[in-house]
Amino acid sequence: MTISIGNDHAGTDYKFAIITHLEAKGIAVINHGTDANDSVDYPDFVHPVATDVESKKSTFGILVCGSANGVAMTANKHQGIRAGICWTKEITALTRQHNNANIICIPARYTAVQQAIAMVDTFLETAFEGGRHQNRVEKIPC
Repeated sequence: MTISIGNDHAGTDYKFAIITHLEAKGIAVINHGTDANDSVDYPDFVHPVATDVESKKSTFGILVCGSANGVAMTANKHQGIRAGICWTKEITALTRQHNNANIICIPARYTAVQQAIAMVDTFLETAFEGGRHQNRVEKIPC
């Protein structure tokens, strides 16, 4: 499994904690995020993650910014992307089970680092249920 991760200045510390956690589990990570806390434009870091997931270079993507709204809006412009904003493990499980999300968007200003790591684990461990949800997911792209 390979994960692409991107972040803006609000998510740098989260990104490093998530990368350390994933690499300790033997998961390969491609870092497209900023490594500093200086203000940056989040789309510059979102598009490479979305492209990796669309092209199957990465299995899933992780995006972190202050509210997660900007990164989710940007990622969801890509036809093959279903990016969901998650702030609890329960929401995270549902975004995988019901929406087959392939990118998790984490709001750094509204979650703790350990909570974000737990959500990433939930995201990676939860399967899409298919069934009645499959037809709905197929209707998402324009």
